[in-house]
Amino acid sequence: MKILALDSSGLVASAALLEDDNLIAEYTIQYKKTHSQTLLPMLEEIRDMVELDMNTVDAIAVAAGPGSFTGLRIGSATAKGLAFALDKPIVPVPTVEGLAYQMYGTDALVCPIMDARRSQVYTGIYEFVYRENKYDMHVIKEQCALSFDEIAGVLNGLERKVVFLGDGVPVFRERMAEVMQVPYTLAPAHRNRQSAACIAVLGSLYYAQGKVESGAQHAPVYLRLSQAERERVEREDGV
Repeated sequence: MKILALDSSGLVASAALLEDDNLIAEYTIQYKKTHSQTLLPMLEEIRDMVELDMNTVDAIAVAAGPGSFTGLRIGSATAKGLAFALDKPIVPVPTVEGLAYQMYGTDALVCPIMDARRSQVYTGIYEFVYRENKYDMHVIKEQCALSFDEIAGVLNGLERKVVFLGDGVPVFRERMAEVMQVPYTLAPAHRNRQSAACIAVLGSLYYAQGKVESGAQHAPVYLRLSQAERERVEREDGV
């Protein structure tokens, strides 16, 4: 089984190809360019470097949100275009789950935090449970948009050590030190941002479970209104 995966939900642009249990290729970059400039060239580079026949891909996995509104739209449009062109299904992977999977096997709670602006983070709480020679990721709190203090309060109540990761860490690092009452650590640089490889692995698991949709059905998951939509609602409420 071949899964082609994309993640443009945050600051990182990432593409990967997974074949069965082998990561064939991954291309990840975070440097001063928009995803519209990087994502398709990255896919083309992977295709050319591994001599990939695109028709042999079984599904397109994509970080489906939440995240950057523009980034999600670019990733979604790219995935939909590939799905239509290749007649393949899309596997939508929740962005925060993809981030959490970076910490596979840890005995700590995993709490990704993505900077959602307006003093909020996109977040969730996850744990890995060992059974039958592998770890299963369990969702303790579904991905959501909260203030950092709110998610810290939930974590403190669970009374377990925590590992944080995501682009919200540098934003809320000082506040973290002030409000966290349980032991915590920060993921290292090679595990603290989005990775299309994680989207590919989760995508393969969800594909096997039948969690797929067509290109026509797929749409990003935003969790919040965009700034333009919020301003429109505020104007209408003020009328």
